[in-house]
Amino acid sequence: MELVQKHSYFDSIKSFLIWSFTLTVCLLVVGFPVGVLIVTIGILATIILQTVIPASAVLVVTGSIFALNLAIVLFGAAILSFKGIYPEEVSWLSWLHGQNDVANTPIYAYCPLTCDLQLNS
Repeated sequence: MELVQKHSYFDSIKSFLIWSFTLTVCLLVVGFPVGVLIVTIGILATIILQTVIPASAVLVVTGSIFALNLAIVLFGAAILSFKGIYPEEVSWLSWLHGQNDVANTPIYAYCPLTCDLQLNS
């Protein structure tokens, strides 16, 4: 009996890229307070490193913070893709692949007044 692969390599790469995008957006939007804390620690680290390496303390701290954030996003996306969790299977990502949530259709305040109105054309 031959096993049929559910997702191809292209789907895995696509999943990795979508997870990278989603985790980056979540890091920027939801993780803003954590980002403020990281920048504060980075400023303190820059002040401390300024005495040791005065020419490139800012570059070292900024590069390490950027590399750490990038590594977290890529590592998280790789783990999610490797475990086989695909973005189209996650319910809270419906906004990402264009599926409308039928339960949240907008109801406008003027609808009771105009919904039954028939226009003659």
